[in-house]
Amino acid sequence: MNYQETLSYLFSQLPMYQRIGKAAYKANLDNTLALDSHFGHPHKNFKTIHVAGTNGKGSTSHMLASVLMETGYKVGLYTSPHLKDFRERIRVNGEMISETYVVRFVDNNRTVFEQIKPSFFEMTVALAFAYFAEQKVDVAVVEVGLGGRLDSTNIISPELCIITNIGIDHTDLLGDTLEKIATEKAGIIKQKAPVVISQYQPEVKKVFTRRAIELAASIVFSDRILLVKSQKLVNPNLQEIEVEDSRTGATTTYSIDLAGVYQANNLTGVLVALQILAEQGFIIHDKNIATGLRNVKENTGLMGRWQTLSENPLVIVDTGHNIDGIKQVVKQIELTPYSHLHFVLGMVGDKDIIGVISLLPKNATYYFTKASIPRALNEQKLAEIAKKCNLNGNTYPTVQDAIAEAKKNANTNDLIFIGGSTFTVADALMD
Repeated sequence: MNYQETLSYLFSQLPMYQRIGKAAYKANLDNTLALDSHFGHPHKNFKTIHVAGTNGKGSTSHMLASVLMETGYKVGLYTSPHLKDFRERIRVNGEMISETYVVRFVDNNRTVFEQIKPSFFEMTVALAFAYFAEQKVDVAVVEVGLGGRLDSTNIISPELCIITNIGIDHTDLLGDTLEKIATEKAGIIKQKAPVVISQYQPEVKKVFTRRAIELAASIVFSDRILLVKSQKLVNPNLQEIEVEDSRTGATTTYSIDLAGVYQANNLTGVLVALQILAEQGFIIHDKNIATGLRNVKENTGLMGRWQTLSENPLVIVDTGHNIDGIKQVVKQIELTPYSHLHFVLGMVGDKDIIGVISLLPKNATYYFTKASIPRALNEQKLAEIAKKCNLNGNTYPTVQDAIAEAKKNANTNDLIFIGGSTFTVADALMD
């Protein structure tokens, strides 16, 4: 098979959460453990950092990888989902896994896959760990796919764990309360491995502290130690965040090439994690942290986080898709100067549609659309729900059609925002 044929095999033969949702979720680690045994436990050949959370885990993973790259380490980065190319999920020092390796891996192991019948995600984790071992990475930053306790990545024994925040999402799989969801996320905490919680939330504090005590793992709530004092957008692609260390009173200003205001929540977790890694023997200098944070996108290829696609009119995409994520998006829109807002909106059907839509600005022109995956909510149904929340606009069968109409209608000083789903952003980036 060539690369495109290999992708077709992966997408069609293996149940894929990105496309079909709950039906692809495996509520145990049996297949993952079987694959891990078959490949000789490759994850034991390198150090790992495990990152979970409802929102921010992708940005956190990329920031960490960028800083570690700047220190001279050979860094693996495993994230999901991908936006434009499957290979975005698996990188070494920012470079995507080669098409040749993907093809060879699938060709050589099809018999095993057909025996074990893994999901797409289970197979991808096996591919990532095998590749990182072959590439002899020093450390891999591993982002949880969904939840934590039963996620396929949760076979590693990390140097430390980071949990970014807890919000209501994937309730059909993780539970319908913050406490239940936190319990699933806390499943990544391991024996004596330090855990960093990026955002203190009183509702779930006990869940994390109880789990940490059970496993003799030190725990720290980073935003109780490092306090964000100020935040300023320098340009559409760069912001400055001033952080004060509550232990010493010292302040440091970091320039970050990720413009979202919500990155302040992630930054404290990253900085405390780096401090712990330094205590463990990782060589990390202040200049590496500064350079790594300023060059996250260039170093790691991160896309879709308050990303500017063009100016005049300003066109921005963001992958925020649940209530907490959309709250941050709306906050950022309010801070952005524009004459009129054009909102290209597409969502998936298994989210809290009304909860999200009720948060969106009323004074905007909406372009209701549908991403090119089976899970996407029909644009007509989305428009009907939105109308009940006093959001009005027309419907478009594809994201590209919606964007084209928004650009046609927008004036130079207007803002076109594209979001509501990771997959809406993925389609926009394909345009």
